[in-house]
Amino acid sequence: MDSVRNKRAGPKQRPLKSSVIHKIKILGVELASATVTEALDYSEKGGLILAPSGPGLCDLATDFHYREALQGSDLNLTDSGLAILMMKLLGMGTLPRASGLGFLDHLLHYDRFINTSPRTFWIMPNQQSMKRNLHWIQSQGLPVLLQDCYIAPLYPKVGAVEDEKLLQIIMERQPSHIFLCTGSGSQEKLGYWLKMNLPYRPMICCIGAAIGFLSGDQVRIPPWADRLCLGWLFRCLSDPRRFIPRYLKATKLIWLVLRYRHSSPAIVEA
Repeated sequence: MDSVRNKRAGPKQRPLKSSVIHKIKILGVELASATVTEALDYSEKGGLILAPSGPGLCDLATDFHYREALQGSDLNLTDSGLAILMMKLLGMGTLPRASGLGFLDHLLHYDRFINTSPRTFWIMPNQQSMKRNLHWIQSQGLPVLLQDCYIAPLYPKVGAVEDEKLLQIIMERQPSHIFLCTGSGSQEKLGYWLKMNLPYRPMICCIGAAIGFLSGDQVRIPPWADRLCLGWLFRCLSDPRRFIPRYLKATKLIWLVLRYRHSSPAIVEA
């Protein structure tokens, strides 16, 4: 195990001089003006870490509970390349890219994370994904066992997302890091609900499909493609019928940002 961990360890990360992260609002939600390394340092305090996608940000106009989750999180990463571009073009602010995939990949190679051997807990979307993801996590030298995973039920797409069974398991196990891998929309709402109901402050990270990009459960996205905000293209090429409609939906974000900019859009039922 130690030999595997040594292979995984990258260059040591320099601590931040300040733990304060500047944030810029878009559609009433604060996105963190932070690099992945800065976000990692900030996440050591615990709290809810989200990585809202472009299609997800469009739901701010139709889903009150999703908006509540993003506004109640501790850190919203700049996962959406379209949001970054729109904000820059409209003079709303310039943000560095810090995707959910980049955050997870760096976290699993982060010296302070590796050396502390944290107690982690993973909420997986289904049995097949759990097997693939768990095998990959273990191959990276992390001491994660089957009992450290939970297969999520089918959460509703609309409305609040709660899971009392999951809450009870987490309260009994007291993990320091909770990873939600159930997909955009429901995971943010579930993460916020856990944050508001847990009696302690773990790091709750909603990473969606990011673990699948690394484990091979979904199409692999090279680091260069993630940096260039081209992950959507790889997903569309891998499964056009599923992902092209999803990313076409993200074009609605252009209209929303042009109209509302920093302000929250009015909620309209989808």
